[in-house]
Amino acid sequence: MAKKRVSKVQGDPEQQESSLKRWLKERHITEVECLVPDMTGNARGKIIPAAKFSHDYGSRLPEGIFVTTVTGEFPDEYDDLVSPSDSDMYLLPDPETVRMVPWATDPTAQIIHDCCTRDGRLHDLAPRNVLRRVLALYEGLGIAPVVAPEVEFYLVQRNTDPDLPLQPPAGRSGRPETARQSYSIDAVNEFDPILDLMYDFCDAMELDVDTLIHESGAAQLEINFEHADPLSRADQVFLFKRAMREAAMRHGIYATFLAKPMSNEPGSAMHIHQSLVDVKTRRNLFMGKKAGQHSELFTHYLGGLQKYIPMAMALLAPNVNSYRRLATGEVAPINVQWGYDNRTCGLRVPMDTPENTRVESRFAGSDANPYLAMAATLACGYLGIKEKLHPSEPVSISAKTLGHDLPRSLEEALEWLRDADALHEVLGLRFVRAYSAVKRREYETFLRVISSWEREFLLLTV
Repeated sequence: MAKKRVSKVQGDPEQQESSLKRWLKERHITEVECLVPDMTGNARGKIIPAAKFSHDYGSRLPEGIFVTTVTGEFPDEYDDLVSPSDSDMYLLPDPETVRMVPWATDPTAQIIHDCCTRDGRLHDLAPRNVLRRVLALYEGLGIAPVVAPEVEFYLVQRNTDPDLPLQPPAGRSGRPETARQSYSIDAVNEFDPILDLMYDFCDAMELDVDTLIHESGAAQLEINFEHADPLSRADQVFLFKRAMREAAMRHGIYATFLAKPMSNEPGSAMHIHQSLVDVKTRRNLFMGKKAGQHSELFTHYLGGLQKYIPMAMALLAPNVNSYRRLATGEVAPINVQWGYDNRTCGLRVPMDTPENTRVESRFAGSDANPYLAMAATLACGYLGIKEKLHPSEPVSISAKTLGHDLPRSLEEALEWLRDADALHEVLGLRFVRAYSAVKRREYETFLRVISSWEREFLLLTV
């Protein structure tokens, strides 16, 4: 499908603004959604009349949005993490991200914005800028990462009472799924009306979605994206989640990206296929000089993933629910073993042509912020390159038999991240402090909740 996007003209803000305004005018846009991905990966921002929209720093948001928990609270360290005046950030639209909002009643555009300081520097707490920071390190080496995310999610019945468990929805047949139906075409077709609308939305938003499959859970699906640069793929996952939720709600059900939404069903992951190419030649740098061999760079990159992924799990599994997916180990990884075409490993190297040599990281949950998941994964690989690390031997047996070497809870993951000084340097010291403070506060809030399990089994027995 031909793409008709706004061209980003490097170093020419006036031409960028003219191109963006022309795009809005040609489509008779009446409103513009100025989007900023927050720490959870959800959209914050402002809706502005198109006539008042400016390409320059026309909008502002308080930097405190990046130090806010999912429940709307602030960590105790809030005053130490933001400026004393709790000042505004300036929003700069990225012209390459302009899209229609296909579900809006009136012609509406959505544009992802970068957050900047008063003097024009990228704000170090914004997740999109954290990914940019990591990509700049690779650029300094003459390397460009290429990724292809695969995002799993569930369709579930509407649930307005959080005390009630989620249930699979009924499809066209009027019956909910009760059996595991991995890769079933008929099971996907049960939800054709919803998925047709989803594809319409994706086409209108020019998202590079590729394969759609039915996963092993009841009404669990997976959408794959074409490979490209990490920033564009993170943007597309961010926009896809909005579109998928909207398509489902218009048919009276929910789409959820919760990592483990139902106790008796598998969890949902965001697998990230990744490779490195030469900036100038675009040659895959994971290829070895001889057929069947990998490059030294591949070895170092994989070694970095093995060493640092456990310390980065708070970014790949960002919520208390994330560790329910990892604890069962049914389809989720429990260690950092790697193997060729071995899906029991957290790091899988698919059997493919030399030109398509890549690593599939299977750690991130579908609940992860796509910007931070990609930033964290690439940061681990970058450290492996800088430290010239080497991986263990590949595993051909089930990696599940080799035990756990990942944190078992959000609390433990935050402790591991706290001691990962090398990751702090790559991701940004202030960002890691802010992210950790927000997640600690979320974990403490969760501990105040009394679950139904406690009421059922402990109320009259202890």
